[in-house]
Amino acid sequence: MAGPVALAPFGRTGHASARVIFGAAGLGSMSQERADATLAVLADYGVNHIDTARSYGESELRLAPYLARHRHDVFLATKTGERRADGARRELEESLGRLGVDRVDLIQLHNLVEVDEWETAHAPGGALEALLSARDEGLVRFIGVTGHGLRIPSMHLRSLDRHPYDSVLFPYNAALLADPGYAADVARLVEVCTERGVAMQTIKSVARRRWAADHRGPQYSWYEPLPPGPALERAVQVVLAQPGLFLNSSSDARLLRPILDAAVAGVGGPAPRALDLQADATMWAIRPLFDGADLERI
Repeated sequence: MAGPVALAPFGRTGHASARVIFGAAGLGSMSQERADATLAVLADYGVNHIDTARSYGESELRLAPYLARHRHDVFLATKTGERRADGARRELEESLGRLGVDRVDLIQLHNLVEVDEWETAHAPGGALEALLSARDEGLVRFIGVTGHGLRIPSMHLRSLDRHPYDSVLFPYNAALLADPGYAADVARLVEVCTERGVAMQTIKSVARRRWAADHRGPQYSWYEPLPPGPALERAVQVVLAQPGLFLNSSSDARLLRPILDAAVAGVGGPAPRALDLQADATMWAIRPLFDGADLERI
């Protein structure tokens, strides 16, 4: 069902982004030929926002040929995992070179969840200082923060109290939202971001569970995703039924078209019924990826 995915304002950036953002992590282990074929799908659905990271293997390099032709068609985001200014500046400059561009639209502090790393990043000489300087120089337009795990919504709130970040990124799916504490933290984060015009990106929307120890076969993401079908379609709708939320596609590129088809079919529709989501959880043995303890780190 090829067709344009609905657009929505990406926070206060002034960009109208497709509700599904292309998560480019999967490109990191692909050949250039396969990466080119994957990126060709974006035009079929009007996807105009790409999210990558310096740490995603060869992803930035695989994007460079596409960006040479389509740089002005997409909102381009990357990330740095460095916490000090010199490291963050170095990674940003490396990303610009690898991507073949003179600036990115969004640079994000990647997985900023640990308190000690948070303090370092926000202190004098920290990563945020370097990214602000890069913004002043025109190397980046906006600055965001990302993270995994059950603690990240509350850490994002802490980050937003320290600095007016332009975007946040956090896990969002029915299994995780079944945790009352996590759901409450997400609700508060959504409230604050909506009030302040902060863009909200979600990840792990189509996660099924962590890989079983006895799994045999390819693993194109660090978690096992749902297969194409009604359960995946409902998982997409859990996100897109919420105005203001954006869905970052899975690093399993085989799911790109099914996710986009689900978005085209369902944007603007109601959230799935709880009974249907519970049936999906039982049929597919869906489990939360994080638990605040042993499963907190990826």
